[in-house]
Parts: sequence; C-alpha cells; structure tokens
Amino acid sequence: MSVDVRRRIGGLDVARGLAVLGMFAAHMQVGGDLHPDPQTWTAVVDGRSSILFATLAGISVALLSGRDRPPEGPELNRVRLRIFVRALWVLAIGWALEELGTFVAVILGVYGVLFVLVLPFLRWPVRRLLVTAAVVAVAVPPLLVVAGQVLTTLEVADSLAASLLVTGYYPALLWIAFVLVGLAVGRLDLASPAVRARLAAAGAAAAVVGYGLGWASTRLLAGGVPSPGPEAGFTAPGVFDTGWLTGAEPHSGTTFEVVGSTGVALLVVAGCLVAAERLPRLTSPVAAVGALALTVYAAHLVAIRVLMAVVPGQVQGAVLWLWFAAAALAGAWAWRRTIGRGPLESLVTWTSSRAAGLAPSAPAV
Repeated sequence: MSVDVRRRIGGLDVARGLAVLGMFAAHMQVGGDLHPDPQTWTAVVDGRSSILFATLAGISVALLSGRDRPPEGPELNRVRLRIFVRALWVLAIGWALEELGTFVAVILGVYGVLFVLVLPFLRWPVRRLLVTAAVVAVAVPPLLVVAGQVLTTLEVADSLAASLLVTGYYPALLWIAFVLVGLAVGRLDLASPAVRARLAAAGAAAAVVGYGLGWASTRLLAGGVPSPGPEAGFTAPGVFDTGWLTGAEPHSGTTFEVVGSTGVALLVVAGCLVAAERLPRLTSPVAAVGALALTVYAAHLVAIRVLMAVVPGQVQGAVLWLWFAAAALAGAWAWRRTIGRGPLESLVTWTSSRAAGLAPSAPAV
C-alpha cells in the first residue's frame, strides 16, 4: 500500500498543544490539589496533561501507519522501522534533557520506549486494542506494586530500565494502555461527527467511572488516604498494601486513574477536533505549539535550566507559566507561519523517513 499523505488533522495539533502547555503548568506547580472549589481547577493539568500526550502518541502512530488502513507486508516493515528510528531519537533527546538536571520528570524517555512497545500492535483491530488496554489498566497496577517491591529489595529500583518500565513517574508497562487507546482512536474516521460524539460520550463515561470509583475506593479500602503514587517509592518490600491501588490521584498509577484520565484525554481530543474545525484562527497558536511539540517541550526545559542558574528557587508559579505559555504560543505560531516544521521535528521526520526509504515529507502527523 502507499503511504498516507493526507493533510494534518488540526484538532490533534490543538490537543497536543494543550497537552504541552498543561505539562508546563504541572512542572511549575500551577494549582495544587484538585477540589470542587473552582480556585483549584487549574490543578487538572497535573498528570492528565502527560496522559493526554501519551494518548496522542498512539494516535500519531495510527496516522503514521495508514490511519484506518493498517499496512501489511513490506510496507508494515518500513513503517515499523520509521517508528523505531523516531523512538531512538526521542530517547536520545530525552536523555539529553535529563542531563540538564532540572526538577522536571522528563517524559520523553518513556515516550520513546512506548513507541517501541506499540510496534507489535500496528495491525490489531480497534476492538482488540481497546480490550488489551482495559486488561493492562486492570492487571498491571498490582503487578507494578509487586515488581517495585522486588526491585527495591534487589536495590535496582532506581536503575534506568526499572525507572522507565516500572518505578518511574511514567511506567511504560502501564502507560502502554494510553498508547493503545490512542492507536485505536487513530484508526477511526476522526472527521466524522458521529465518531467525535462517541469519543466524547465514551470519554465522559470513563472519567465519571474512573474518578468516581477512585474516590469511593479511598473511603472503602484506604480509610480516605489515596495511593501515594510511584514517586513516593516502594518502601515495604514483601508487603502488599491495597492502599497502593486506591484513588485516582495524578501519577498514582491506579486502575481508576488510568480509566479516569483516559476519559479526560478522549474528551479533550473530541473537543479539540470540533474547535479546530469551527475556530481555526482562534486555535491556530495552540495548534502551532502542538505541531512543534517536541521542539517546544525541549526549549522549555532549556529555559527552566537557565532560570534555575539565574534565579534559583523562583522557577515556579502561575505568573512564570503565563510567560512561558505566551512565549510558546507566539514563537511556535511565528515559526509555523514563516518556516514550517520545527527543527527537532524536521530532524526526526527526515532521518526516520530516510531510514525507511520513504519521502521525508510524508505523512504529516
């Protein structure tokens, strides 16, 4: 089959742009704990922005691999090679950003691992992808708790492989669920109003079920104390505490968080698809950030590192986030209009396309 060269889907760029700006806010601790009080609603960015980013990674993989017509034969091998080269670049860029020594938990390393883990699933139908994602959401959280305790006992919980796959903020063995959902979504006709409506309905239902049951679980099983999440460390080797599996707090890695945050991601994607179509000019700056997501994400970490050296202890807060967001929106919009593809995006696209023997300009994602 030939490579899909249809134009970009603007709504996905808008969603990706929101995810990047949301991660900015989470890194700068805009908000705090999320409560019914509207003054705390800015905390919605914590955890959910990175999960939206991972879900969009799955959609990107679908677009790279034929959209609703998955490749087969030699074409499948070329697509897999292209995605694998992209994964290597994302891993390398993530490693370089980690070396900056900021306070940010860089997602790109896990992002690269997820690109590799999803390769066997490119030919799977939508229903099977969703069922597998559901199985991962239910089965993997308790396995991660046990594995984390074992790795702690062996004193390797902080190793690179363990952090990427099991014990880090973004454990790839669990986060593959978001990519699988995104891959399934990317196989659908995203231009169809009916598909968008179903995505929104499914997202709303998942958010209500996930966060509702997460809230209930903290009262029934954990005495009102939610799961501390992997960043707290696995401090009781050999003891399985059900508290690790309750609640739906950001980065807690519970089934409830996976379901609820996936629902939020689907709602955002559906809303952005509609917004970009009806309000293209208004959403174009956010879409530009999404189209240059890798470059913008890397640039904001470099800026954070510079500020840490110049004004240590003052690199967080809503005001600084507004400056970062404004700079990202203006800079990405201007770059997109005058130059086009971002520098890191150009590097990844050109090299991965060349490696796979494809035209570097196709497809747009």
